Amino acid sequence: MPNPETLDLARLQFALTAGGHFLFVALTLGLATVVACLQTRATLSGSVLHARMVRFWGQLYVINYAVGIVTGIVMEFQFGLSWSGLTHYAGDVFGASMALETVVAFFVESTFLGLWIFGWNRFNRWVHLALIWVVTLTAYASAYWILVANGFLNNPVGHREQGGRLVIGDAAAVFTNPSALLAFGHVLAGALLTAGFFMAGVSAYHLFKRTPEWVFFGRSLRTGVFVALPALFVTAAFGGVQFAAMQPMKEAVFSSQVAEVARLQADMVARFGPGDYVPSEGWTRGAGIVMLLAFALMMYLCLAGAVLACFKRAVFRFRLWHVVLMAAVPLPYLAMISGWVFREAGRQPWVVYGLLRTEDAVSSVSPGAMRASLIVFTSLFALLAALNVWLLARHARVGPVESGLGHDERATDRDPADSLTAASY
Repeated sequence: MPNPETLDLARLQFALTAGGHFLFVALTLGLATVVACLQTRATLSGSVLHARMVRFWGQLYVINYAVGIVTGIVMEFQFGLSWSGLTHYAGDVFGASMALETVVAFFVESTFLGLWIFGWNRFNRWVHLALIWVVTLTAYASAYWILVANGFLNNPVGHREQGGRLVIGDAAAVFTNPSALLAFGHVLAGALLTAGFFMAGVSAYHLFKRTPEWVFFGRSLRTGVFVALPALFVTAAFGGVQFAAMQPMKEAVFSSQVAEVARLQADMVARFGPGDYVPSEGWTRGAGIVMLLAFALMMYLCLAGAVLACFKRAVFRFRLWHVVLMAAVPLPYLAMISGWVFREAGRQPWVVYGLLRTEDAVSSVSPGAMRASLIVFTSLFALLAALNVWLLARHARVGPVESGLGHDERATDRDPADSLTAASY
């Protein structure tokens, strides 16, 4: 049995670092999709406005991606440092998808993103457009492989036991796990929701300040609003299906069914031996309620926003709405983090549901070593998060200046008409 303090510290560390990394992932996935769609529009129409939108929002995407990928590297160290029991027992199954995610994210996605960043004005417009779509699709693939690993922890399928360890018995079952596929749709739609609120909030800031770039940010605000509205309902649809398929104990705890909780506890004791199989009601039920409240508030904001965005006077002059949009930027983050806590806390005390308890997965390290690890990792994540917020805010406040991403340093040697043609694709 591990030291209870070690177990609590390890769980806290992973919760903080995984949650912190997930905040970066949400905006990255959403903005990548929006930027790819904007560039498609700019490439097909030759619109200078949409080309400038690609550069501005693309710069924010690149900043968030660059800082977020560092947090992903740091987070994965914990599997070997803090959860050696998990990697020893089930690493052959969930480790396969983690390895594929590493190849996709750190090699394919990063390579094509680099080509997109530095290939501006060097590749023709169709090749450059293809690059951002490769980046976007590999970002989806990266999220999918992560959720395959997480889906196995929540709903272990397609495995068999060999020599006291789990190995893949049916790869198709592992890769098409309903727990993973439903979570994948939920996360992608939630990421678009996050990007929509982010775009609307940043645009509202500039419109509130009476920016001379009112056309640019008016179009961006409308884009954010009309991305967020359908994304919200798709997110809710996938979430609703997951509610219907959740673990019985989690459902009973969330619904406060005391008699059902007692029955399930007795049943699991009979199946798995003595122990407490009831997840924390505070974390499970509390996180679920926060998620639903955040969804309800975002639904009202999206519906009202879709109506207001149809009127130019509201888009450019309704300052109270601008303030609300700025204040609403954290809402999708709150909903996604509380949803993630609900998903993971409700699985306890299992790290692999029904197969491996969390207390059996933690590494045999002293509380002091785990405490030091917690301090180092969380301090690093806090610094990275603060850096990301500062960089995003700094660039967002500057606005769509003709520098940075997509700026052609050779433009000074060209005829101005050539530069305009390049900027407008």
